[in-house]
Amino acid sequence: MTRKLTHCLSLAAALAGCGSLPPSPPERPAERAAAPLSAKAQDVVLYAFSLIDTGYRFGGKNPEAGLDCSGMVSYIYGQAAGLKVSGSAADIARNGRPVPRQGLKPGDLVFFNTMNRSYSHVGIYIGDDRFVHAPATNGRIRIDSLGARYYAERFEAARSYFD
Repeated sequence: MTRKLTHCLSLAAALAGCGSLPPSPPERPAERAAAPLSAKAQDVVLYAFSLIDTGYRFGGKNPEAGLDCSGMVSYIYGQAAGLKVSGSAADIARNGRPVPRQGLKPGDLVFFNTMNRSYSHVGIYIGDDRFVHAPATNGRIRIDSLGARYYAERFEAARSYFD
């Protein structure tokens, strides 16, 4: 009986090790030191999530008709934060406060050169190196990574409209 008990205890200890949680990933220094998000920035990110899979339309200014990248940003900032942000992606970039890439916070805007023209595409940064945008390719608002080769090679700048 002692042998069975020892075997059961050994098995239980081994299973307990398998069932334990993995260690937490180390915090990233930028995330640890980051200031809390403003309520408006949080609202912008949440609103952006709500538009995932909305159709793309060049020049589109509302979800019912479809949105292009600058129309998406204008619509979300207006609806979620009460901020008037309008014009082309380049116009939006000119009016925002420059932010270093490593200082990006959710709600900030990211700009790309996608048409051999500076600031030809814009998206909303949502954290974890990802952004929401309305690309003409695939015709739907979606989430992509700043680290994806296509976007990493075309990244130009980041801007903030929040304090």
